[in-house]
Amino acid sequence: MATGASRTVAGATNRIVSRGFTGSWADLDGYPLPPAAAVFVHDHAEAVRAVWTHATTDRETLVASLTRADDSLITDLESAGLAIARAEGAEVALLPAAVERAAHSGRIWLLTSGSTGRPKRVAHTLDSLTTVKGDQPARTWLCPYTPGAYAWWQLVTLSLAHPGNDLVFVEPDQLEDWPQLALEHGVTAVSGTPTFWRQALVRAGDTMARLPLEQITLGGEPVDQAVLDRLHTVYPEARISWIYASSEAGAAIAVHDGRAGFPVEWLDRDTESRPRLSVVDDELVIRSPFRAEGMDPDLRTGDRVEIRDGRVLIIGRLASDEINVGGSKASAAVVRTVLLDHPAVAWAAVKGRRAPIVGQMVTAEVVLAPGADASTEDLATWCAARLPEYAVPRRLRILPQIPIKESLKSDV
Repeated sequence: MATGASRTVAGATNRIVSRGFTGSWADLDGYPLPPAAAVFVHDHAEAVRAVWTHATTDRETLVASLTRADDSLITDLESAGLAIARAEGAEVALLPAAVERAAHSGRIWLLTSGSTGRPKRVAHTLDSLTTVKGDQPARTWLCPYTPGAYAWWQLVTLSLAHPGNDLVFVEPDQLEDWPQLALEHGVTAVSGTPTFWRQALVRAGDTMARLPLEQITLGGEPVDQAVLDRLHTVYPEARISWIYASSEAGAAIAVHDGRAGFPVEWLDRDTESRPRLSVVDDELVIRSPFRAEGMDPDLRTGDRVEIRDGRVLIIGRLASDEINVGGSKASAAVVRTVLLDHPAVAWAAVKGRRAPIVGQMVTAEVVLAPGADASTEDLATWCAARLPEYAVPRRLRILPQIPIKESLKSDV
């Protein structure tokens, strides 16, 4: 058991369902952890044990999937004064930190995705991760995210802080069958990336239609109108929200009106206890009270935005969106949107590829909607009618299924 328990947890009686544990938070046995530890886990059952230890004893904690525990990261964490704990069911195997120091009581470390370089550690607390305030309706949430990710912590802290919010966890090898799992456990709310939702609608449309969803949340990738509309068609009574959040900025934007982007009136608005949003050189900049410790007050996100029809649209990463075709700038996000507007397309990814003479050319991969019939020639013709000549994909491939990474994202 975790020793020295001192905190009262509001959601202690909320139900937790995972492959290795079913019960309430209060039924969990904590781990005998040192004051500062990085806990690497095989599954969600081990992860919630580590969280419960932290929540009741205010240790300094990092929780992450064992798949992230490479030698370089372990060395960095040991040198930063964190003991290394490898969870093994109800027990942990411990390696001492390489540096002795006093623990930062209550600190929670998150690892960034590392998509733009080496993963970094950013510091939060339960308070900074608990961004859903006020009374919340009772719901059973499905959590498909990898342990320790920011979105994972958002659902975990929701359950810890708000009575009546149960959690059903999905392991990576259960992702293909999550709609059936959700149906069996009475799930009424699901959070996932647009890729996660698209994949489920393609693979398990019949089961998806039977889910009694009241709340649908999207985040982690650019959220386009096509996926919002498809979800609204299947779940006309559900509240559909998209969230912009990151380990560094915290949860910064929440939109519930069923439209992609957020109102332009939200830019440069100073509202107490809410992030301030601005655009500098087509980049989203956020000043957030929920940001990680030590982050610049005005955080440059690296995300490109466009303002259209009174909405601020987050369309992709600045570093990867622009494709230089013989001096003309094609936007991967714009090409992707055109492909997704095709009635036969369920998912699309667009990239630049090196090409002689012009430097780069536009390439695309798509997955067709169930029962749809379209050829690459059909899709190229569709794009040619809606895009400048240099932005039309020169190589277009139809995939049999939507690719998805452990992060629930696809490489778009």
